[in-house]
Amino acid sequence: MRASVPRGRCATARCRKMLTMSKSILTPGADVITTQGRGTVIDVRATPSGAFVIGVEDADGEVRYFTEKALQLA
Repeated sequence: MRASVPRGRCATARCRKMLTMSKSILTPGADVITTQGRGTVIDVRATPSGAFVIGVEDADGEVRYFTEKALQLA
């Protein structure tokens, strides 16, 4: 029998990461500030390693991908 985990808590690192991403507000349409300037989130993807990258379109129409840690809400 498995030990129960209190509500809102995760026993594994993967569970904690999924819980963090589910609370993220970096969804398509959000305005963000990147290391390259301001932009709009247009895409959120999972990589094969399990990390998430966020596609951001700048004012010139160029799309670059960043990790969640590299972005701030505008």
